[in-house]
Amino acid sequence: MTETGKTPLHAATSNGVRLLTLNRPEQRNAFTIELYRALTGALRSADQDHAIGAVVLTGAGPAFCAGTDLGELEAISSGHAPEGAGQAFPGLLSVLMEIDVPLVAAVNGPGVGLGFTILSFCDLVFMARSARLRAPFAEMGVPPEAASSYLLPVRMGWQRAAMALLTGEWLSADAAVAAGIATEVCPDTEVLHRAVAEAERIAGLNPDAARTIKGLMQAGQREAVTAARAREEAAYSRLFSGQV
Repeated sequence: MTETGKTPLHAATSNGVRLLTLNRPEQRNAFTIELYRALTGALRSADQDHAIGAVVLTGAGPAFCAGTDLGELEAISSGHAPEGAGQAFPGLLSVLMEIDVPLVAAVNGPGVGLGFTILSFCDLVFMARSARLRAPFAEMGVPPEAASSYLLPVRMGWQRAAMALLTGEWLSADAAVAAGIATEVCPDTEVLHRAVAEAERIAGLNPDAARTIKGLMQAGQREAVTAARAREEAAYSRLFSGQV
């Protein structure tokens, strides 16, 4: 594959597949404002390029994604947010819901917070045997994010979603497949290869048909996802304004 990206996100393209790699391995690929913007732009670019039949998302190093970078979040909370910081996270969620290009995840290691909830926006999810998922929102004292209060019950069923969101317990790769949040468990050394192979298969069929199918599937839930995001954002504002 030909490298086209720079840190904190690497992009490479081959056989109609755009591989996007979260590239902050020392920080377990936690999202910063820069990474939110980079991934948003890369997803939008892939969606607009009809030579791309599918996108694969994975992480560099031993982790998939540790969620939001807490150091940067603390700086923002203390009033040191760069201009436009408040649009970075919502912008990523919007593009995830808008794109028609099929999105495949290769979960190569632990996914925490957004590293878990982003999978609800993926069409296929391949998990390494050692990978685990966790949604520590209750432990952190914050509401769920990324419309996960709606999408996780839809994907996993009420009981499993409640267990994940209310207790923050780790979800194994096998449990993620059983719960419907992941497609398949793979050996650690093969998870990326498996995800790319399936993405290439999709890209090699009829990309326009694949985009149409995904768009039709997403259309039925866009309104509900938008409403869930609004409720979560309102809950976050109430929580931190002391109005709960």
